[in-house]
Amino acid sequence: MKQRIAHMALLVKDYDEAIAFYTQKLNFDLIEDSILTPTKRWVLVAPKGTHEFSLLLAKADGKTQQESIGNQSGGRVFLFLNTDNLERDCQNLRDNKVTIVREPKLEPYGKILVFEDLYGNLWDLIERF
Repeated sequence: MKQRIAHMALLVKDYDEAIAFYTQKLNFDLIEDSILTPTKRWVLVAPKGTHEFSLLLAKADGKTQQESIGNQSGGRVFLFLNTDNLERDCQNLRDNKVTIVREPKLEPYGKILVFEDLYGNLWDLIERF
């Protein structure tokens, strides 16, 4: 049996502002943006060239989901983004005024920094050795 995780839902307030953040500030690709109903869309984004796993940008529906935007992991780092050049990507975050929560540092496994997405979810950006 062969399985893999294809997508992960990420709660957002607004489709278009989330698409803009991920495509313009993080340089992700917009893989799909399909209208399902007048209020629901199927929106997939992923880092450039790596479309085997993508984020499903899911507009929050109802009070419970809206309250979870930006805190889907209870304040822990939620998503992990590997890079081949942490300095380049760190500069891109700074240039795009993305909040860096923990400045770059060396760990036994590589260079790492922590940043927030537009809603406050924490991400690790990692350049592995």
